[in-house]
Amino acid sequence: MQEKLLKLPELAAEMLVENKKYFQILKKRTPKNLDVVVKKIHDKVFQQTDCLACGNCCKTTSPIFTEKDIQRIAKHLRMKEAKFIEQYLDLDEDDFWILKEVPCAFLGDDNYCFIYDVRPKACTEYPHTNRRKFIQLAQLTITNTAICPAVYDIVEELKKEIKVQVGSKRPYSQ
Repeated sequence: MQEKLLKLPELAAEMLVENKKYFQILKKRTPKNLDVVVKKIHDKVFQQTDCLACGNCCKTTSPIFTEKDIQRIAKHLRMKEAKFIEQYLDLDEDDFWILKEVPCAFLGDDNYCFIYDVRPKACTEYPHTNRRKFIQLAQLTITNTAICPAVYDIVEELKKEIKVQVGSKRPYSQ
């Protein structure tokens, strides 16, 4: 897994232009079965993926913390919300609460999350490849190909499953 993680940013960078074009075409003419196809690929890839052997998402990025997340986690940690925010969070340029620093303060050396049962909603939904209206998350998915090996594999499988012709802007299933 570590070798794959080391190569991932480079692999994702090599595929960036192709992935952007691919998703641009999919957005213009989204196949009706896209969510079903992506969910099938997601399930297959995650049957073969051990997130605990990786943890790269928790080591390199911050989730967005909603007010509900902050309330729930602060209560779990027996902290006042203001103290939790002061100790762990900052506002980003879009006024979203994110971690002050990465890796995540709640990530153990064994890649287990200390607050797993009350983790932020963004963490429970990550990497967002099994959500309805998947195409709306195209840009996030492209970004996540450099962070999550499973997302990289999902996108590569998707390109095999739903091919697009660059000139016609029409996707077609194999």
